[in-house]
Amino acid sequence: MSTESKNSKSVIIIFGPTASGKTELLLKLFNRRAEVINADSMQVYKYLDIGTAKPDPQTRSVLPHHLIDIKDPKEQFNAGEFVRLADKLVGDIINRGKIPVISGGTAFYLRNFIYGLPESPPGNRKVRETLKVEARKKGLSALYRELKEKDRVTAEKISPGDSYRIIRALEVIRQTGKPLSSFRIPETPRKGYSLLPIGLGRDRIDLYNRINSRVEKMFSMGLSKEIIKLMNMGYSEEDPGMQGIGYREFFIMQKSGCITMTGVKDLIKRNSRRYARRQITFFKRLPEVIWIHPREEEKILKLVDTFLVRN
Repeated sequence: MSTESKNSKSVIIIFGPTASGKTELLLKLFNRRAEVINADSMQVYKYLDIGTAKPDPQTRSVLPHHLIDIKDPKEQFNAGEFVRLADKLVGDIINRGKIPVISGGTAFYLRNFIYGLPESPPGNRKVRETLKVEARKKGLSALYRELKEKDRVTAEKISPGDSYRIIRALEVIRQTGKPLSSFRIPETPRKGYSLLPIGLGRDRIDLYNRINSRVEKMFSMGLSKEIIKLMNMGYSEEDPGMQGIGYREFFIMQKSGCITMTGVKDLIKRNSRRYARRQITFFKRLPEVIWIHPREEEKILKLVDTFLVRN
């Protein structure tokens, strides 16, 4: 996946569903010769460490990571902002003589970096605030049902717990009378880049077992204490950073009063597995992706080295 320009910037993109083994692979492949641009929408938030499975400080000291801990949990972060920051970081990393590697599982970020941002109307603050009020009164699930009725194509690409994207999609519908999916989506890669997109694929049972094990590990590391700390800091379920899987389930428990901690853990596992299925479905739509099992390290390394020599 490349452009014809001799001045194209070479970028490696390694992605896969949650718990597919991206961080471990990056460490084995690149060590100190690369810098990673994070493409995980939850790892951008400060204080959310355990539930987002951020790479630990030791990993980041060996392999620098960017776009981690750059936002307060009360702030929004969207694909447009990601693309703008990633574009700048790619140039900076190349100027330092390192290899830029984009890695993560947020499909919207990856697609928009590769193809550019889709056409859509500017935001309407009044409509957006009205939708936020409706979400508080009726519940986000009611808005998600409305979106499924009016724009099923977009709804199927969005997590039922992703308030930002649900509200944005309904905002477009109410503002224009047209579904978000009707606006033009770029189909050719942006100029100026030569890209090597590598998708990490695992057997579904293996992936689900890894997801379940990761959730167990998060709880043993103190996920419950992290949630309590965040709530004591003044963060709530309405904050963008608290709406991700691994965080929002605790608020469900708090509201219902009848879900146990074991129930929360099981809910996180279930939601994570469902999210992984959606990620895989979205990733499969991306063309020219080379799908490889994470254990095939030598094969991946050969692909990377060949790509870098040619570009």
